[in-house]
Amino acid sequence: MGKMFRYGSAALVLMMTVFVIVLGPTSFADPDSEGTGPAPNETTKPRPTDARPSPPPNSALIRPLPPVVPTATNWVPKFPFPYDQTKNQVTDADINAEREMCQWYNAQYDVLIDQIDRVQFNRIEQNGPGVRAGSGTDWDYSVDGIQQQVDVLTANIDQAVDFLTPRVQALTQRRDFAGDNYFPLYQGDNFYLLWQHLSNASNGIKAHQPDWFSGPSVLGVKRAGSHINRSHVCH
Repeated sequence: MGKMFRYGSAALVLMMTVFVIVLGPTSFADPDSEGTGPAPNETTKPRPTDARPSPPPNSALIRPLPPVVPTATNWVPKFPFPYDQTKNQVTDADINAEREMCQWYNAQYDVLIDQIDRVQFNRIEQNGPGVRAGSGTDWDYSVDGIQQQVDVLTANIDQAVDFLTPRVQALTQRRDFAGDNYFPLYQGDNFYLLWQHLSNASNGIKAHQPDWFSGPSVLGVKRAGSHINRSHVCH
């Protein structure tokens, strides 16, 4: 029995050796040799850089804006449904008012929004004005030229409000069967809201109201401006 056990063990070892030699090593092949892995030195390739330009410094962005002087253009109003039903209520004063408001919108709306966002951010950032010790409510606008930025920004907003005021007031307003006001001219309502919210935002920023207080007016400006943009009424 002892001899048979030794002979059997020897045969088993021999069979296992042959099995390993036939199958080869159990390690995986280099994926590159099959063309399925990453290219050589791929991990060392530089990543694409962000192509977006850096935001301009405060001094370049927050600057006085020139007055907008309306000029004659070939702009015409749009009358999508249901405004095609109120077209007969639109006056020449409506058309001239929106034509000139569109000139302001195309020239200065975007940059004015960028200025508002920058000043709002500068007012609340970590190194911004903060709150004076002990007062809890009195914001120190002497830090980092915040007050100068506020002065420039609110002057620009007030200039826009002054430009828009006679024009939005010239827009025709009517009442529907339910007694609600409406503007027969397409996007007349959003120009009116834009004017209202700009005025409120300027007053809030001048009064050093915190961002959470003046923020709703700023959002109202952006919402009305977005509707005007997506309507293509000024294009």
